[in-house]
Amino acid sequence: MIKMEIDKMFNVNADCQPDLHYMVDITERLQKIKEMVDAGQYFTINRARQYGKTTTLQALGAFLKKDYIVVSLDFQMLGAAKFKDENVFSVAFARHFIRALERDARINPRQTMPLKEELKKHKTELELLELFEFLSDICREAPKPVILLVDEVDSASNNQVFLDFLAQLRGYYINRKSVAAFHSVILAGIYDVKSIKRKIRSDEEQKVNSPWNIAADFLIDMSFSVKDIIGMLNEYEKDHHTNMDICQIAGLLHDYTSGYPYLVSRLCKLMDERVAGDELFPDRQSAWTEDGFLKAVRILLSEPNTLFDSLLHKLEDYPELDSMLRSLLFQGKEISYVIGVRSIEAALMFGFVKIRDNLVQIANRIFETLLYNFFLVSPEMQREGICDAAWKDKNLFIENGRLNMKRVIERFVIHFDDLYGDLGEKFYEDDGRRYFMLFLKPVINGQGNCYAEAETRNRERTDLIVDYHGERFIIETKVWYGPARHAEGERQLSDYLEHYHLKTGYMVTFQFNKRKEIGVKEVAVGDKVLVEAIV
Repeated sequence: MIKMEIDKMFNVNADCQPDLHYMVDITERLQKIKEMVDAGQYFTINRARQYGKTTTLQALGAFLKKDYIVVSLDFQMLGAAKFKDENVFSVAFARHFIRALERDARINPRQTMPLKEELKKHKTELELLELFEFLSDICREAPKPVILLVDEVDSASNNQVFLDFLAQLRGYYINRKSVAAFHSVILAGIYDVKSIKRKIRSDEEQKVNSPWNIAADFLIDMSFSVKDIIGMLNEYEKDHHTNMDICQIAGLLHDYTSGYPYLVSRLCKLMDERVAGDELFPDRQSAWTEDGFLKAVRILLSEPNTLFDSLLHKLEDYPELDSMLRSLLFQGKEISYVIGVRSIEAALMFGFVKIRDNLVQIANRIFETLLYNFFLVSPEMQREGICDAAWKDKNLFIENGRLNMKRVIERFVIHFDDLYGDLGEKFYEDDGRRYFMLFLKPVINGQGNCYAEAETRNRERTDLIVDYHGERFIIETKVWYGPARHAEGERQLSDYLEHYHLKTGYMVTFQFNKRKEIGVKEVAVGDKVLVEAIV
């Protein structure tokens, strides 16, 4: 039989397979996980959606088979009904376990006979205690240590029987010197199983009394580094010869995604399959450029996908998360990481944020732009007069396909003063930046991207970066705190422009002084020109 050769592609659905997909080499990561397995640790790989958990488990199973008997299960395949009580779960788990064992041709089928015979006697009844006794027998008789991998544990986490299952694993782990048990157990899901009881019980004692408190910390970084992405692009380049600047494209991918696996793969897939062949990018060579990459970013942010849908739905489920993210994005509020704060823990768990220097930051530019777009099109925002003004003036800002940012700022100053000039200081501090972005969004909508630079985001200043048709604009929005601080801000913006190799920058300053002079002027700072607006 002739085996058909299938062209590789970038994959964003289910697990990645090296013979079918372009993927990052995770051998080093697997070796680090194996060290935890070799030490006999039980642990959870809890990461946000589409963060490569299933791909890692699948690859890990193959990586460990030389030294271990690996039993890989997926709780999603059991179905929710199988967790309604102890007997139903135990029978379903036993059958799932047997099938997984028998898939491995090296396993002696006789090792599963005790469990099979018990299932024949009790087709619908098997206590959890009996199940674990038979699992212990199998671990004792196995020719190699047995490893249990369980994916999609979230599908079971709202059920008491799952907690009882964890309690049994814990009991056998504690007594493993005298009782045969799994050498290592790895659970994968979004939620941290150590605190899973908070989803079931409301009283404080039960919230922290998790049966999975024997689990080791899983500190292995599963994001893609620039080096990882370069390796994947090198493999693609060998097949397609695009002459891309691999280091540049890898850097862009990492800058915008912070290595979030789904986002990296999705952007690559878009450049390969959607951008290439477009009117502006007729082939792969033109698509794998900075302009082609930015086009892929615009497509990604305008398309529905399961990751974005899941993230945005979490804002409805966790109102305090919604409030925290708005404060972080629009007010420049510095939020310190504190263990146990529900909004922060939820933001971390679902992948919205990361912790850097003990401060909460939006996880990546893609998520930041997604959140800006989502918040700025809310009904209460769209009712604002500044939004209507932007739509009416939209045609004034584009000249021969290029964005006239100075004119955008000039019109913003006029409209903002007309609409909100009589309001007080509190409004400016809390809402000024938000209203500038609300004015900017209709101007660049669908044609450009806007995000804030994390390193400069605080209550005093926020540097917004706008990419529009290959041009980049740096706009600093700040609050007036006197001439000395203003001059310092000018120097900082000038240094920032130098970093981006730009000659012109923009500054929008919100000032409460009644004697302020509203308007726009140009200021020279060294060899840079700053277009400054006082609002």
